[in-house]
Amino acid sequence: MELRTLRYFVAVAEELHFGRAAARLHISQPPLSRAIKQLETGLGATLLNRSATGVTLTPAGAVLLDEARNLLDQADRARARVAAAARRPAALTIGLLGDGTDLGARRLADAYRERYPGIEVRVREADLTDPTCGLRAGLVDIALTRAPFDETGLRVHELRADPVGAVLRADDPLAGRTHLRLADLAGRRWFQFPDGTDPLWWAYWNGDEPREGPVVRAVQECRQAVLWNGTVGMSPLGHDMPEGLTALPLTDMAPSRVVAVWNADDTNPLIPPFVQIAAAAYLG
Repeated sequence: MELRTLRYFVAVAEELHFGRAAARLHISQPPLSRAIKQLETGLGATLLNRSATGVTLTPAGAVLLDEARNLLDQADRARARVAAAARRPAALTIGLLGDGTDLGARRLADAYRERYPGIEVRVREADLTDPTCGLRAGLVDIALTRAPFDETGLRVHELRADPVGAVLRADDPLAGRTHLRLADLAGRRWFQFPDGTDPLWWAYWNGDEPREGPVVRAVQECRQAVLWNGTVGMSPLGHDMPEGLTALPLTDMAPSRVVAVWNADDTNPLIPPFVQIAAAAYLG
């Protein structure tokens, strides 16, 4: 079993749809279907039940999904450890979540470059399924992200708190209001994160209620889900909305906390000064 084939299988198993999985992997559907068929042949087991309405996992497929996720996580950790061993001391890898246009991040980049011009900064932009931006997998040294999430083994420093709003189409019946409450959105389809997303993060962005709707992984996917499907969801206020969308304040939602987060046992001397500069930059 090749890691690439396992990644293909995990994508299909999570999406339960070959077309969506192919789009997620940025490949066409025929080679994806062939790869899954070859995997089934090599294992001597049917992994997926295929039908006109989609895909379901067989018992064997469910077992492989668990094993494949573990193997892929181990591979990512191995790559990260090798990269860390090969990394030059004067380098810092930062994880960024979602929309990279935050003015706080821009001010931080300017201030950090001015103070530490000799340090190479590497940026890894993460999607919305991992609020730690690859921190637990060892892919970054520090993440600029949003809470809440599981903070076990991590150190978290709050940089700012943003009010949260409901994202709606501009022609939505609720769009003319000045503000909303979560109860106003009851029964509406809501963009969702994939299975395996941090439970605290999932609960916060769903208003602590079970929801149904299209699965998204990035800020732009959230906005497109609203624009194309009329779904609703939440976003920190203060960001410009694309034409056709609007964001209304939610009066009963706790603010979204912008945080710097790093592994509690990390002794990297570059992290404390970075956090200090970030705290000033995000307060602006």
